[in-house]
Amino acid sequence: MKLKELRNKKWFKIISNKYVLLIIIFGGWMLFLDSNSWLVHNELNQEVEELEENRQYYENEISKDKATIQQLQDSVEMEKFARQQYYMKRPNEEIFIIEYDTIQD
Repeated sequence: MKLKELRNKKWFKIISNKYVLLIIIFGGWMLFLDSNSWLVHNELNQEVEELEENRQYYENEISKDKATIQQLQDSVEMEKFARQQYYMKRPNEEIFIIEYDTIQD
């Protein structure tokens, strides 16, 4: 195919238009090469979504901890918590910890 034949093709005329070339170059620059490119925005949007998920998780954990603190205002509940979590005991008392094997043969 010779250059003259190529210049007569309709798609070549459209692509070789200086405005179309400028738009293609500008679009490529803005999508991939610019500091505010689409790729950078996509990464930042993913990071924002992860941070929002973390925020929701920590808000749920805070509400659980507030409920636990509210329950621990009672001395009986505090003693129960200390016995279950930290294996504390009263004087002259013995504690036996029973662990179950969850692996089945």
